[in-house]
Amino acid sequence: MQLTATTTGSGPRHVGLVHGLGASAATWGPFAERLVATGRYTVTAVDLRGHGASPRAESYGVDDMAADLVNSLPSGLHSVVGHSLGGSVLYRAVARLAPRRAVYLDPGFALSIPTSGLAGRLFWLAPIVSLGFAQLGQAKANAASRAAYSPETRALLDEAKKQFDARMAVGVFRDVAFHPVPAEAPAVPSTIVLSDQSAAVLPDSLASQLNQQGWQVRRIQGVRHDMQLEDPDRTFAAVEDVL
Repeated sequence: MQLTATTTGSGPRHVGLVHGLGASAATWGPFAERLVATGRYTVTAVDLRGHGASPRAESYGVDDMAADLVNSLPSGLHSVVGHSLGGSVLYRAVARLAPRRAVYLDPGFALSIPTSGLAGRLFWLAPIVSLGFAQLGQAKANAASRAAYSPETRALLDEAKKQFDARMAVGVFRDVAFHPVPAEAPAVPSTIVLSDQSAAVLPDSLASQLNQQGWQVRRIQGVRHDMQLEDPDRTFAAVEDVL
């Protein structure tokens, strides 16, 4: 599938941006503005299938989304940044995209939900209910954080929610949960940036193993999962040297 993409800026360093579940290319706005304002970057943000202005689909497998990304972003970019689900998609596409650097913001590499034994069977017996309970605490924290966003940022999120094909949610969570990223060397030089909520999508034990395998792991203290929206200045500062 060819994804809808938006390009801004005209700097010499070309950066791709891949959003998370329920977001859109437009929700990268506050972060992309920081890049473009430097004059050093050209920024291309995509809408994953079933998000933003990209088409709906019959299948929402993460591998399908990765294939879309390969079809829609140029290969050999200076860097590609993936947030949350976008990080999981980028991981599956990065060897084919071959950017000089991959950057992952709280990537969905291994969800902290059960996938085996009795707990796993019970959890996935009614996944909509189970996922709702599992995310209740984080959802409340995120709601409190989003209340402090600017009206413009909240409007971007509201519009992305309207455009999102929510049918994919359970399938995407299942796909990511049952196919975690293995602790192996990265296909390209890679930097992971973690928030205070990172353990829900990338357990500390896996982060340590990836670090040992050559992934660069950084942390921003005092921010939640949507770090690029909550504090775009600190998020940009945390990755500026690798973009």
